Amino acid sequence: MTEPMMEGAPLIAPSTTEHPLYEQVVDACKSVYDPEIPVNIFDLGLIYTIEINDQNEIRVIMTLTAPGCPVAGEMPGWVADAIEPLPGVKQVDVEMTFQPQWGMDMMSDEARLELGFM
Repeated sequence: MTEPMMEGAPLIAPSTTEHPLYEQVVDACKSVYDPEIPVNIFDLGLIYTIEINDQNEIRVIMTLTAPGCPVAGEMPGWVADAIEPLPGVKQVDVEMTFQPQWGMDMMSDEARLELGFM
């Protein structure tokens, strides 16, 4: 059972952007594509949080464009498989969430341009 959100808490937890592995993890996430959309899952805005602790254990919280996405069961494994080979990574845990629900406003400008929305 998930804990209720505290009032005033952000819907999407902040990422550990200062960690030395952060950029490599982002690049690994950018190597994973939604098979139905020709844009990587990071630029699509499907990666909500990348948390990296002092032991280089990585927790990724992600979503899908829709809860009924045909690759819902496989996508977390693809993300973990992309991150695990990085030098120094001890463990990868990928969690799926649908809160908040994904929206087109979460896409990067690059993704919008690629898909013809700009």
